[in-house]
Amino acid sequence: MAVNSPVPVPSDLKAVAGIELGHAEAGIRKAGRKDLLVMRLAASATVSGVFTKNRFCAAPVQLCKEHLGKRVTGKPIRALVVNTGNANAGTGESGLANARATCAALADLLQCDPAQVLPFSTGVILEPLPVERLQAGLPQAVANLRTDNWFNAAMSIMTTDTQPKAASRQIQINGQTVTLTGISKGAGMIKPNMATMLGYLATDAKVAQPVLDDMLKYVADRSFNCISIDGDTSTNDSFMLIATGAAPVNITSSDSAEYKLLLDAVLDLAQQLAQAIVRDGEGATKFITVTVEEGRDVDECRKIAYSIAHSPLVKTAFFASDPNLGRILAAIGYAGVDDLDVSKLDLYLDDVWVARNGGRNPDYQEADGQRVMKNSEITVRVKLGRGAAVATIWTCDLSHEYVTINADYRS
Repeated sequence: MAVNSPVPVPSDLKAVAGIELGHAEAGIRKAGRKDLLVMRLAASATVSGVFTKNRFCAAPVQLCKEHLGKRVTGKPIRALVVNTGNANAGTGESGLANARATCAALADLLQCDPAQVLPFSTGVILEPLPVERLQAGLPQAVANLRTDNWFNAAMSIMTTDTQPKAASRQIQINGQTVTLTGISKGAGMIKPNMATMLGYLATDAKVAQPVLDDMLKYVADRSFNCISIDGDTSTNDSFMLIATGAAPVNITSSDSAEYKLLLDAVLDLAQQLAQAIVRDGEGATKFITVTVEEGRDVDECRKIAYSIAHSPLVKTAFFASDPNLGRILAAIGYAGVDDLDVSKLDLYLDDVWVARNGGRNPDYQEADGQRVMKNSEITVRVKLGRGAAVATIWTCDLSHEYVTINADYRS
């Protein structure tokens, strides 16, 4: 059960003009479950993506990068295809061939060029993609294409997720309504850059390609690149931002007021989708915000925040509601900030001042720490006393259930 994260209501998810979504049960790994998704885009759409930095990146990631690099005038990206159950990673040349065959099969159905199709996969690594089953499911997915199919789309990309992740926003820009809807998936093998996650966010605004690229990088660094469940970086991570151009709002500059309005909405939605992944972390019982303040730069703040978030000792202490908070100080100390002056450091747990000037706060009572750690949502706040930089990341605790899920993942 996800931590304080209700299941999306299908009727709350807004259709985005210029994008249709269709799903199928292709039996890629298990029968009787939605495991294939097709998204068809208007010819006016612009598309931008960021991907995993794992050197063993999956075949579909490699092909996505190739196809995005081939975009030319008159041949925009027209479709995305996503399968779950198999990652098509660690599969060598045959994996690339299967990803190409997937694109070709969908392109034939949609009457476009295979280079106008972006493929995505998620699931088990090092197993051949059952491409024949995938191809056989494509006609059903295409037949199901609808603008109001976001909930089924979110269901179709789940792996160990306990619930679909989806949300919408509507804003006003120059008197016009602009709609944004997005979906994400992920529950384990989560650590930037990026995470074992897929994220798709669409808006009906028209956004010039260079502007969309800038927006995506800004948003990714403050959303999907700020989450961690277990510190493992996957092979298939992808976050796509799509601007269909169907609404009468045209954004051509990153310096405009219109850009700022859209950026704020995209960031807000992306953060919700990213946090939904952490809230649904495998076996998670607590949602933890880690904020590091007063750093010299954002990089060192993030380094310390991730060190806290990735520590199994810290995460298991949160699961047990055990205020063994010296573990947090230890994680700060080995984060790799070599010139850190710990005598200036303060540590807070929600409203409780735990450590002061690098040592235990004389006023700190363990009962106060335990009171906070029993909460389902907790904020760890670190003040370094060496600058003005701030960084925040989101993580969860580490429970017995996490081990059980991953021990039985392929069963």
